[in-house]
Amino acid sequence: MAKNITPYKESDLGKKKQVEQMFDNISGNYDSLNRMISLGTDQGWRKKVLKLVSQTNPVNILDIATGTGDLAILLSKSNAVSITGLDLSAGMLEVGKQKVKALNLDSKITMIQGDSENLPFEDNYFDAITVGFGIRNFENLEKGLSEILRVLKPGGVFVILETSVPTKFPFKQGYFIYTQTLLPLMGKFFSQDQKAYEYLSDSAKNFPFGVQLNNILSKVGFKDVKHYPQTMGVATIYRSTK
Repeated sequence: MAKNITPYKESDLGKKKQVEQMFDNISGNYDSLNRMISLGTDQGWRKKVLKLVSQTNPVNILDIATGTGDLAILLSKSNAVSITGLDLSAGMLEVGKQKVKALNLDSKITMIQGDSENLPFEDNYFDAITVGFGIRNFENLEKGLSEILRVLKPGGVFVILETSVPTKFPFKQGYFIYTQTLLPLMGKFFSQDQKAYEYLSDSAKNFPFGVQLNNILSKVGFKDVKHYPQTMGVATIYRSTK
């Protein structure tokens, strides 16, 4: 199980409220800093998520932890009629709403504030559900995954894109140097909230990945669980069904 890593260790707030506060704090420059941190590779990973989702021809898609809407916007290239982007952070959603409006996608994409562990949808509602770089921010991972399973239609697809840790030399060593030294340094110079980028690094390092996350998904009740490491293992895509 994932360790309970929180953004602000001195705070009395629970992880959920801390994550909401953190993303509100960094929402203004999140997109540009994220591109810089990932060297643009995150965009290629999202395209692979789009491909996996599109193969199932979904009508309704839910993108959880949608943030500023990058994945939801990309998913609009599928044949889906309706895409819902859900996030805790009002600040991130406001940036996302502006992007959606600028692209004239208002009729297809709806951005709402909500909690992944208490989804405001009826059972068996969505044909496909995605989470891009947000699953490790869940306060209670199994509860959040159980909620996702509840609102996913039988036969629907669930795709996760999340950071992971390379296991082979020299990528493992390079990864730790990058995440423990360079990532917090970039957060210090380019963000108003250095602790946010320390948290993003720590949470990535301590979150279960690969077979470990597969086992959690299977335990919750997902079927046909598979994972696909990306770029020497710095990220992983997980595909499962109900």
